[in-house]
Amino acid sequence: MNSPTFKQALSQQDLSYQKLLESLQPFHHVVFLNNNNQPLIGFLADRYVLIHAKKTDFFQQTTFNTYEKSKYYQQLPEFLTSSLNPKNEILTMGFVSYDFAANQQVHAQIKNQPSLFLGQFSSYLSYENQTWYFNSDHIDAQSIFQQIENLTQNHQSSETLALAEKCKSRWSKQQYQQAFQHVQDYIVAGDCYQINLTQEFTTKAKGSLLSTSDQFWTLTNAPYAGYLRVESFEVLSCSPELFIDFETNRKIVTKPIKGTMPRFEDAVLDEQSKNTLKNSEKDQAENVMIVDLLRNDLSVYAETGSVKTPKLFNIESFNQVHHMVSEIEATLKENVQPFDVLMSALPGGSITGAPKIRAMQIINELEQGARGAYCGSMGYFNSDGTGSWNILIRSIQKYQEDISLWAGGGITIASNCDAEYQECFDKVDALLKLLNTFYKHQ
Repeated sequence: MNSPTFKQALSQQDLSYQKLLESLQPFHHVVFLNNNNQPLIGFLADRYVLIHAKKTDFFQQTTFNTYEKSKYYQQLPEFLTSSLNPKNEILTMGFVSYDFAANQQVHAQIKNQPSLFLGQFSSYLSYENQTWYFNSDHIDAQSIFQQIENLTQNHQSSETLALAEKCKSRWSKQQYQQAFQHVQDYIVAGDCYQINLTQEFTTKAKGSLLSTSDQFWTLTNAPYAGYLRVESFEVLSCSPELFIDFETNRKIVTKPIKGTMPRFEDAVLDEQSKNTLKNSEKDQAENVMIVDLLRNDLSVYAETGSVKTPKLFNIESFNQVHHMVSEIEATLKENVQPFDVLMSALPGGSITGAPKIRAMQIINELEQGARGAYCGSMGYFNSDGTGSWNILIRSIQKYQEDISLWAGGGITIASNCDAEYQECFDKVDALLKLLNTFYKHQ
């Protein structure tokens, strides 16, 4: 990948992620990713595509921070592949919702909010050697850098989030039990082997999710954290899950999570919880179903014989939970477009079930609400096709005044309803408690 023509360190180096992102609030949109502690911030896209309610619009920057609809691109694939040119230092960043990805293969509900945003950025911030750098191939790079300097030196806080009421589940336990039983009936009937059944937690709020971000990222220490804002839509990612890393020499890696146990402050109890997960035949069976599904998804684009599973049933410990994580790698065929791989593999098998098509149909029937960004993916591509995309779990989305947070897990024939219901809360309990501190009783 070429070096940008303009690269300069910011003078303000003591800003947290939140404060730095708040400094960029005057810009039309912003995307922050911290995949495996490699922070990137995209802003002031040269062009972007936005999909909302099945309507696709392409936008071109006309003057500084001003955009007009463009008719240059007619199709999303054309827009995406236009950014993959190693001669240009263009960073493509954004998100793809579960709703958009699922609707490429089945009929699924769509949440009334943006369902895809992808921008092509010739200017972005990167964090290297404990230093924030402004990188740009833009013709006005020096001028843009000065704007960033002015904004960071005169930081303005975002509007504090204020919940109208506490965030709570849309389902009662009885409703969850009914959905769980329907899944079991489908499994017995032979429709599916596993369904990722999730439930939504909702509330309304004023203010910005960004005002809470440092607290959420400190709480979770998530390896695939991120934040995106466009128009009146925000996504705050505290995700522990990688979807696909696109590495050099056409290597790709995916790390599906299936299997969860809670963490405990008591070291003995915590170790017992970890060992319970490690030795769980039910979780291993659940995990291997998704490994097989993803191996199949990747094999379409991979060189024959290159799909391997170097890690199976690894236990990874996060701040609130232990997870069972496997790893699959492959080498892409020559001339395969990375965007094609990403789009065809979404939504990730770890958050649908198996077989994928039928699982998505059952999810649409039983969950009684669109997932939106949840279980979609947020990430980036460099112009040489390398990049990294997460799975948007442990993530909060806000559109206008509507806040949505989801949690769930894979249901198999061996699943216990009470245990699966509790797993939902194990995954989001800490997030919910923190989010609800922003409710001030009147």
